[in-house]
Amino acid sequence: MGTSLWQNWSGTEHADPARIVRPADAEELAAAVTAAASDGLRVKAVGAGHSFSGIAVADGVQVDMGGLDQVVAVEQRSGLVTVEAGMPLWRLNEILDAHGLALENMGDIDRQTISGAISTGTHGTGDRYRGFAWQVKGLKLVLADGSIVRCTEFEQPELFAAARLGLGALGVITEVTLQCVPAFRLKAVERPERLDTVLGSLDELVSENDHFEFYWFPHTERTLTKRNNRYAMSEPSRAPSRLSYWWSEGFTENTLFEASNRVGARFPGMVPGLNRIAGRVWSAREYTDVSHKVFASPRSVVFREMEYALPREALPGVLQELKAMVERERHLVSFPVEVRFAAADDIWLSTAHGRRTAYVAVHQYHRHDHEPYFKDCAAIFDAANGRPHWGKMHSLDAERFGELYERFDDFLALRKEIDPDRRFTNPYLERVLGD
Repeated sequence: MGTSLWQNWSGTEHADPARIVRPADAEELAAAVTAAASDGLRVKAVGAGHSFSGIAVADGVQVDMGGLDQVVAVEQRSGLVTVEAGMPLWRLNEILDAHGLALENMGDIDRQTISGAISTGTHGTGDRYRGFAWQVKGLKLVLADGSIVRCTEFEQPELFAAARLGLGALGVITEVTLQCVPAFRLKAVERPERLDTVLGSLDELVSENDHFEFYWFPHTERTLTKRNNRYAMSEPSRAPSRLSYWWSEGFTENTLFEASNRVGARFPGMVPGLNRIAGRVWSAREYTDVSHKVFASPRSVVFREMEYALPREALPGVLQELKAMVERERHLVSFPVEVRFAAADDIWLSTAHGRRTAYVAVHQYHRHDHEPYFKDCAAIFDAANGRPHWGKMHSLDAERFGELYERFDDFLALRKEIDPDRRFTNPYLERVLGD
């Protein structure tokens, strides 16, 4: 093997596939899957490479989804929008803007493809809102035998139930139909608060705001809280000025943060002090803008990430344990811990399946060794029956997932039926789903 031809955004995973195909339509993709089967090769679709796990690593045929990125249909009245699976979220948002529509909820970046986002369980925050896959109303897939199928909750409902968060294990998605909502604005209120104050009033903060999240800076008592609330488009926009946007999103959250992390990597003893400074630099601000411009922010500082979905009621105790563990084990953590929330849903492999959920994401700068810190965090999350994000770093296997997901065996049975030769597997899926 020579130099790897592909790596993910964070540099944690690499691939040197036997061949790369870039289909322009479902028929070309079906032909590529059939040809792969003839050659005894496995198939993996790759989007933007924003997963930290090995979920998209291809050792046989790598399907570059960049050629499948067009709009298929927009039904303005119903809000149903169908796009090809390789369309990146940032382009989808531009298209929805032009039609007076919006995604109901989003995560905090918009670089992923739509199929990558739904297939890994991407989510935003908000106690009344569910993950990305919940907004999916129909899928078109190429299966292992080269057939092209459509599924909805009425047409092949079992396949639909599994494939809208299918980890790329059931087939390659070529089209996604989303239930969108009328365009709306978000009023964002960001302010620093003490961790004990946030945890003491957590129920009110989560229930009284449409989208609440906070960042806690390890080695400090500081958090940055974010309250996003929904308003009609008739509400005047108070978008941050270009200077303000540059200062907060461009300079503070990326340039200054990168510089701070570089100093911390070279002089680890300075990390706690740098975190205290960071907690002060991220200052209070308020602004109102079209929803996706508030949900998503640019991310240029490279990091590693692990995120677990926890039962909502376990969160305060888990954060206190996390705080004590960081100090006890003397981990030096220069990235804040991100905490978000979601309503329960019924999608088979959704991290929020059957329970109100709090998400805790831990990060480490790419020049720091993340493994000791992540291992200690995982022990705390695992003890609380946490479910790791499918697209982020973790070490759990199929046996454990069988205990965490009540529909896990149903998913495996369907997979066995439609992909008996495991055409769409790879080493990551072998670990998390078994043979």
